[in-house]
Amino acid sequence: MHTPVSRPSRRGLIHPALLSVLLSLVLGAGAALPARAMTPEQIIAALQRPENSTGNIADAVEEATGARGWMSSDVKPIYDARIVGRAATALMRPVLKNDNRKYQNHFLDILDEAAPGSVLVYVMQDGLEIAAMGNLMGTTAKVRGLAGAVIDGAVRDITELRRLQFPVWSRRVSPATSVGRMISVDKQIPVKCGEVMVHPGDYIVADADGVVVVPTAAALQVVELLKKYDDKESQMIPIIEREKSMRKALEKYNRY
Repeated sequence: MHTPVSRPSRRGLIHPALLSVLLSLVLGAGAALPARAMTPEQIIAALQRPENSTGNIADAVEEATGARGWMSSDVKPIYDARIVGRAATALMRPVLKNDNRKYQNHFLDILDEAAPGSVLVYVMQDGLEIAAMGNLMGTTAKVRGLAGAVIDGAVRDITELRRLQFPVWSRRVSPATSVGRMISVDKQIPVKCGEVMVHPGDYIVADADGVVVVPTAAALQVVELLKKYDDKESQMIPIIEREKSMRKALEKYNRY
């Protein structure tokens, strides 16, 4: 006797179009789907796009995290440049005059260990006028392919660093050496640089306008927001040119 082959019932299956409607109702009309996954290299490439200014990136970080990502305005470049890379951090503090112990030099360790394309983030705790980097360290960083350095403290030998075309942002320029004045505390730890927390691996964007830190955990959302900003601004410019009014463009797109 022939036994009929059972076929899976289509009862209970939801049509893809209906599923999409149901998801939109559950998520809410204005809810955004999760940002697509991106590699660190893709995130860096997105942050490097010319339309993604440090101003827009600072706005996006603040919208995504609720906290500022821009460093204090006295963190300035030694020449006009733009860099994007992942943070490699190190911390120094003043040394006591009677302290003759030998300390590991984490500043030099991270200089030799950071991956090409990294941005050195050096913090001179209570040493704002002391140089964290000069010609020799800058030469090492340049030949190792590092993207640049951001220093909560000072830099020296800036004529040579400019000749090398190694970009540095610092709070001060000073000839004072750290030797005998500062000791290394640790490397690849969270540090406060230019009044902003920086974790190892965070994305650093720096140019003539200043320095912005994009936390790793918020990077995907920041990239998505930047796309929205660029879309709005590209549509606002023709309105401004036609109407000769920024107010009319703002009425439609609400983007400064």
